[in-house]
Amino acid sequence: MKTKILLICFGLCWAAPVLLAQNLRLAKVFGNGMVLQRDAPLPVWGWADPGEKITVKLAGQTQTARANPEGRWQVTFAALPAGGPHTLAVAGKTAQLALSDVLVGEVWICSGQSNMEWTLKQAYSPETIRQWASQPLPIRHLKVRNHLAVQPLADLAEVSGWQGISPETLPDFTAVGFHFARELQAKLNVPIGLVNTSWGGTHSETWTSRQALLTHPELAPAVERIPPSLDQMAEAKKAASQALLERFQPGLNGQPLDEAAAPRPDFDDSAWPTMQLPAFWEGAGLPNLDGVVWFRYKFELTAAEAQAGGELHLGPIDDRDVTYLNGQVVGRTQAYTIPRVYALPAGTLRAGTNVLAVRVDDTGGSGGLYGQPNQLKLVLGNQTEKSLVGSWKCRVASTLATNGVSPNDYATLLFNAMLRPVVPLAMRGVIWYQGESNADRAYQYRQAFPLMINDWRQQWGRDFPFYFVQLASFKAAGGDAQRGSTWAELREAQSLALALPNTGMAVTLDIGETDDIHPRNKHDVGGRLAKVALNQTYRQPTPDQGPTWDATPVQASNGQVTLQFKQVYEGLVVKNPYGYINGFYLAGADQKFYPAQAFLVGDGRSGQVVVRCPQVPQPVAVRYAWADDPHDVNLFNSAGLPAAPFRTDTWPGITVGRKF
Repeated sequence: MKTKILLICFGLCWAAPVLLAQNLRLAKVFGNGMVLQRDAPLPVWGWADPGEKITVKLAGQTQTARANPEGRWQVTFAALPAGGPHTLAVAGKTAQLALSDVLVGEVWICSGQSNMEWTLKQAYSPETIRQWASQPLPIRHLKVRNHLAVQPLADLAEVSGWQGISPETLPDFTAVGFHFARELQAKLNVPIGLVNTSWGGTHSETWTSRQALLTHPELAPAVERIPPSLDQMAEAKKAASQALLERFQPGLNGQPLDEAAAPRPDFDDSAWPTMQLPAFWEGAGLPNLDGVVWFRYKFELTAAEAQAGGELHLGPIDDRDVTYLNGQVVGRTQAYTIPRVYALPAGTLRAGTNVLAVRVDDTGGSGGLYGQPNQLKLVLGNQTEKSLVGSWKCRVASTLATNGVSPNDYATLLFNAMLRPVVPLAMRGVIWYQGESNADRAYQYRQAFPLMINDWRQQWGRDFPFYFVQLASFKAAGGDAQRGSTWAELREAQSLALALPNTGMAVTLDIGETDDIHPRNKHDVGGRLAKVALNQTYRQPTPDQGPTWDATPVQASNGQVTLQFKQVYEGLVVKNPYGYINGFYLAGADQKFYPAQAFLVGDGRSGQVVVRCPQVPQPVAVRYAWADDPHDVNLFNSAGLPAAPFRTDTWPGITVGRKF
């Protein structure tokens, strides 16, 4: 009878990580179907009763450890070659557990914000995903569930479990990570494991440890003021929100807004504050506010103009809106990147005063009517345009401050909950896609991003490969070389991080989408990261970079500048039948930039580009792709990779002085 019971227990152990005693367990990053890092020492850890002796077996090796006073134990196995499946068995004094189908291959951590978190089902059609799933590959994926913590956690709060490729599981893989893994697996022919610890809309400081931030004079105050618990954070956030509203709309806070009456033309909004639109409201008096805000705007029309009918253009609105004209609903949209264009039925417009009312509901991140000035207008039936840019009445109707803490409210929250518990998992390196949420503080990102990279490396005790995606093109706020661009300055900060050893960057300007911060083409993003890894980590000669300016000082001759590029391979390529290169600007000593003409020297093999501009007879500075949305860039190398954005000047940018 004893033998039969033992066999039953043995079978259970190999079917799942079954716990046969309350206190014996593995860290949650370990699971059935996982991938362990090949050719490297393999730490394995977990918890048991203090002082308990633990025996762990893997691939013919046996290691023992004794749980410390806190109950934590750890063993380290000698390096294994790629292969499997193996069983990881753990036994204590009165309990045992086992993980099955454990592979050994290459393990990469995938982290960042939403463009890394985005799943295959968000980026591709179900049919496309089914095609990929029909050819199973030894690629395994673990999603760390979103969680916050004030102090570093000993273990992850929750994970989805390691998943192999199937029609049911593949749609929830990180899209960038999957395409990265596909390319690696095809070239290396080993299993690939992805540990996906990412959260949309998050800045780098929340992924950085308290110890690291305290070493930086500008960032140290951000952790010194952190409340000791999430509950106290929520109370502090609520109090800060109330104080903000008292400053922004004095006398109105605490008075419920009749939202049914707010769209009516005769509604009294005289006590409402004003806001200059278009703009994100975070930069116009309502920082860190999520919730519902009403906007009202009055304009005059003649009888002939009113009879003409037309369209209402509001540009993109973050996140969703219901729009009224003279009390009637004329449109509603639930997508924060789509420009609003609403047809106006006959009779909607009136001779005399018209009242436009827009209810904006922002559920996180930035909010408001944030498009370009030329997108905020009324287009009448006779094609006459009336600008709606100007001072709008606005009123906060409700906030989400009482819904608790968000990752960006305080620094370190995601490091504590979603990264530190993964240490010291053996892995090859990190791929990272983030920066959108730091763009308004791009100059500070020059320090914050390398600080985070070095912090992670210190946690693991080695300078592992850290490869990241430079931000794709996106019409964030319409910035360019003439007006200044926060996104261009963020891309520059990312480029500067390449000064750290064992780093690499995938340039993605050409695959962005003007009206969507989440480009659907994750195939090329993952593929370009894979090129970097194959070339730099796995020493497989692979073109992995587009053309980059060689940083030679600018010297003008006859009113034009000749630039030298490196990493052109067999030559520069212009994706334009007439050979015109888009995206260059020139400026003289007055620091005013003008669009410039640019051409290859010869057939492009020299790697030289000539830039000139009639408005700048004596150029001293050049900028390339220096805009939020340089979607028309067309300078590539023979390997088909785009040129990286750059500037030759060091003039102060528009984000200088902005602090976390």
